[in-house]
Amino acid sequence: MAMESTTGCVPVAALLFDSALRPGVEQLSVYAAQTGDFTVTRHAQDEPGQVELLRDGLSFDLWGLLPAPAIVPVEAAHRVGLPKDFDSQGLEMLWLSPGAHLLGAEHLMPVVRVAAALIRELAMLPGVKAIAWLPARQLMSPKWFSESVGVWLAGGPFPVLALTALVRSGSAFRSEGLAFLIGQEFVLTGRGGVISEEESRIAVRLTDWLVAHGRVDAPREVVLAGVGPVWIEPEGVDLLRVNRV
Repeated sequence: MAMESTTGCVPVAALLFDSALRPGVEQLSVYAAQTGDFTVTRHAQDEPGQVELLRDGLSFDLWGLLPAPAIVPVEAAHRVGLPKDFDSQGLEMLWLSPGAHLLGAEHLMPVVRVAAALIRELAMLPGVKAIAWLPARQLMSPKWFSESVGVWLAGGPFPVLALTALVRSGSAFRSEGLAFLIGQEFVLTGRGGVISEEESRIAVRLTDWLVAHGRVDAPREVVLAGVGPVWIEPEGVDLLRVNRV
């Protein structure tokens, strides 16, 4: 379900709420005033249920607030940190997208960091049941998102399983959502055609390395901390083939 705000920006995240607790504009404004880390302003066109959020000098659009009609939750391909019986039926959703002045820059790491910090704050609103990071089609518990992103914002490793997804497919792991950050996804093939626990560790370390170093445009060997060397070879403009050395 593709949507965009009245400023033309495509959302990067969504917050899924208990239908009885989806907040309104005034409630969010009070919450922002209490936290002190972001502010709420109405758009000039005064679109019902849509506001601009300002944090660290960057603006983001949030829509789906009361009195706007409820937005049906997106279907996520991947889940993490949620109960097996988690059901999004009956929940209502808020979308978050970078503001118009960030159009084309939404994938840059400084913008992603501020967006993640903002979502982490919004995740503490009453009634939040799940967080969706849309580039990775990843749905996760607010606790999982907040903890993994919090470690990153405090100087720790990139939150691989919050802002990207790692999907096991046959004898390989493939990334999803990494292209939003560096323009490429990867496929990591298991040694001897077999996926082991070691490959899952390599996939996490590889994602962290690629986020830090950016796209790879020529074949090269990379030594990943704690797991050893891998061979990375571009295939076309948007895919990396990766094998253990």
